[in-house]
Amino acid sequence: MSLPPVKKIILTILLAFVLVFGVVWNLTVKPDPAFPTNSYFIVEEGKSLSAISTALAENKIIRSPLSFKVITTFVLMGGNDAVAGDYFFEKPLNVFAVAWRIIHGTFVINPIKITIPEGLNKFEIATIINKNIPTFDIKTFTDHAKEGYMFPDTYYFVDKVKPNDVLRIMKENFDRKIKSLKNEVFVFKKPLDDVIRVASILELEASLPETRRIIAGIIWKRLAINMPLQVDVTFKYINGKGSFELTKADLAFDSAYNTYKYTGLPPTAISNPGLDAINAAIRPTDTKYLYFLSDRQGIMHYAITFEEHKKNRDKYLGK
Repeated sequence: MSLPPVKKIILTILLAFVLVFGVVWNLTVKPDPAFPTNSYFIVEEGKSLSAISTALAENKIIRSPLSFKVITTFVLMGGNDAVAGDYFFEKPLNVFAVAWRIIHGTFVINPIKITIPEGLNKFEIATIINKNIPTFDIKTFTDHAKEGYMFPDTYYFVDKVKPNDVLRIMKENFDRKIKSLKNEVFVFKKPLDDVIRVASILELEASLPETRRIIAGIIWKRLAINMPLQVDVTFKYINGKGSFELTKADLAFDSAYNTYKYTGLPPTAISNPGLDAINAAIRPTDTKYLYFLSDRQGIMHYAITFEEHKKNRDKYLGK
């Protein structure tokens, strides 16, 4: 016995609705198969809902930016009020769960606060994280870290955080922090990598902004005339020694980071500089000086000629 035409139409419509609903659910609501388990997503202060939804989709946390915006705005009544912060996704979530967490600021349970000061290298950073999170894999972190691009700041990590997640978060923070300087770096006409390597030296050589700018001018000038930089702070990266611990044997040690032995910048940055040092690197003070040294009180002394520099060494360092 066949169904009446009206019932057939209704059944067809219902089946079509179920089919369409299933397709829409799979394409927009269910977690993406590539959902990044145990990963972080950063919602920046002042970021628009459209920008957040696009970034979530790019990171495979949601499938559809439109579905996220609709659910956030109309279903959960969250409007455009996303809560800024670092979100940790320990397992795949559907778009409703993701939207709920972001409009309610549900970041992560019991995050561990870790502060990374300016001027540390990747080995020192890894050690600090490991002290706070004993299971943290130091070797994987240092093997994959790019020196100079782990921005010094205060971070919040979970106790099972992976090295690659830490590196990604620190690099994303670096990108945000220097965004305002991109135009200045472009106008300065030096590769960003060179700027960061110089800044990493300045971070360890001096603490005052004007002193850093003067030293930056000397460094860029030496590079321009192919003169060895002869900076002591690179030895901290080679053997952990400071200026007043160095021996003649150290100065002759064959390392690409030995700026007494080789001209040009070190192969990588030697520390992870903050904004002040990066600013100094792209805003050098042009002086007549070609030499500088710091005495035991941390006061900087400059010289135009090598003879003047030798006199400063004898006077302030006794050598």
